[in-house]
Amino acid sequence: MRKPRDFDAELKTLEDKARTLKERKVKQLGELVIATGADALDVEILAGGLLGLVEGGDAARKAEWRKRGAGFFRSGKADPARAANGDQ
Repeated sequence: MRKPRDFDAELKTLEDKARTLKERKVKQLGELVIATGADALDVEILAGGLLGLVEGGDAARKAEWRKRGAGFFRSGKADPARAANGDQ
Protein backbone atom coordinates (compact mmCIF):
# COMPACT_ATOMS: atom_id res chain seq x y z
CA MET A 1 0.00 0.00 0.00
CA ARG A 2 1.28 3.47 -0.92
CA LYS A 3 2.07 6.02 1.72
CA PRO A 4 -0.34 8.98 1.51
CA ARG A 5 1.10 12.35 0.51
CA ASP A 6 1.38 14.98 3.19
CA PHE A 7 -0.17 17.89 1.32
CA ASP A 8 0.11 20.20 4.33
CA ALA A 9 3.86 19.67 4.56
CA GLU A 10 4.27 20.16 0.81
CA LEU A 11 2.21 23.35 0.94
CA LYS A 12 4.28 24.67 3.85
CA THR A 13 7.48 23.92 1.93
CA LEU A 14 6.19 25.80 -1.12
CA GLU A 15 5.08 28.75 1.03
CA ASP A 16 8.52 28.90 2.64
CA LYS A 17 10.19 28.83 -0.77
CA ALA A 18 7.89 31.58 -2.06
CA ARG A 19 8.66 33.72 1.00
CA THR A 20 12.40 33.21 0.50
CA LEU A 21 12.15 34.18 -3.18
CA LYS A 22 10.13 37.29 -2.32
CA GLU A 23 12.69 38.34 0.31
CA ARG A 24 15.50 37.83 -2.20
CA LYS A 25 13.65 39.94 -4.78
CA VAL A 26 13.14 42.79 -2.31
CA LYS A 27 16.81 42.65 -1.30
CA GLN A 28 17.97 42.70 -4.92
CA LEU A 29 15.69 45.65 -5.71
CA GLY A 30 17.19 47.54 -2.78
CA GLU A 31 20.69 46.71 -3.98
CA LEU A 32 19.77 47.94 -7.46
CA VAL A 33 18.47 51.24 -6.08
CA ILE A 34 21.74 51.74 -4.20
CA ALA A 35 23.93 50.64 -7.12
CA THR A 36 22.26 53.13 -9.48
CA GLY A 37 22.51 55.97 -6.99
CA ALA A 38 18.73 56.29 -6.82
CA ASP A 39 18.89 56.07 -3.03
CA ALA A 40 19.89 59.75 -3.07
CA LEU A 41 16.47 60.68 -4.48
CA ASP A 42 13.47 61.56 -2.35
CA VAL A 43 11.11 58.62 -1.90
CA GLU A 44 8.31 60.56 -3.61
CA ILE A 45 10.48 61.27 -6.66
CA LEU A 46 11.59 57.65 -6.90
CA ALA A 47 8.03 56.36 -6.55
CA GLY A 48 6.76 58.84 -9.13
CA GLY A 49 9.46 57.87 -11.58
CA LEU A 50 8.74 54.18 -11.17
CA LEU A 51 5.02 54.77 -11.61
CA GLY A 52 5.76 56.69 -14.80
CA LEU A 53 7.82 53.75 -16.07
CA VAL A 54 5.08 51.28 -15.31
CA GLU A 55 2.32 53.40 -16.83
CA GLY A 56 4.30 54.42 -19.92
CA GLY A 57 3.32 52.36 -22.93
CA ASP A 58 5.88 53.55 -25.47
CA ALA A 59 7.61 50.39 -26.72
CA ALA A 60 10.51 52.29 -28.30
CA ARG A 61 11.25 54.10 -25.05
CA LYS A 62 11.13 50.84 -23.08
CA ALA A 63 13.50 49.24 -25.59
CA GLU A 64 15.96 52.12 -25.08
CA TRP A 65 15.69 51.76 -21.29
CA ARG A 66 16.28 48.02 -21.59
CA LYS A 67 19.42 48.71 -23.67
CA ARG A 68 20.73 51.21 -21.10
CA GLY A 69 19.96 48.78 -18.27
CA ALA A 70 21.79 45.95 -19.99
CA GLY A 71 24.78 48.23 -20.48
CA PHE A 72 24.68 49.14 -16.80
CA PHE A 73 24.85 45.49 -15.76
CA ARG A 74 27.57 44.66 -18.31
CA SER A 75 29.71 47.53 -17.06
CA GLY A 76 29.94 45.93 -13.62
CA LYS A 77 28.44 48.94 -11.86
CA ALA A 78 25.62 46.78 -10.52
CA ASP A 79 27.89 44.62 -8.36
CA PRO A 80 26.58 45.37 -4.84
CA ALA A 81 29.65 43.82 -3.22
CA ARG A 82 31.95 46.22 -5.10
CA ALA A 83 29.72 49.17 -4.26
CA ALA A 84 29.67 48.23 -0.58
CA ASN A 85 33.45 47.85 -0.45
CA GLY A 86 33.89 51.20 -2.15
CA ASP A 87 31.90 52.96 0.59
CA GLN A 88 34.23 51.84 3.36
